[in-house]
Amino acid sequence: MLDQQSYQSGFAIFRPCIFEGAVPACYDGKNYPFVFVTELEAQREIADTQLTRIQEFLDGQRDFDDAISTDEFVVPVKVWPDGRITAENGTTFGKID
Repeated sequence: MLDQQSYQSGFAIFRPCIFEGAVPACYDGKNYPFVFVTELEAQREIADTQLTRIQEFLDGQRDFDDAISTDEFVVPVKVWPDGRITAENGTTFGKID
């Protein structure tokens, strides 16, 4: 059982999916959900992405509505030794193919 193993705490960026609910939005180089040490780091990642999208709008590369909208949000997670994460709602995510 996951709850009997040791874990670390962290924060992950999630986005909503129509059929799957909220899912991790960022993955690391090994295809595991990317985990930030602090909530602020995760929030800054979302903000940095927004700034890039706004700059793309200013450069004529993106529509305004697309540039100013975001559906990403930060979720506290448990990080298991094998790289999987568990969100607050109990859903566990691991490596993607």
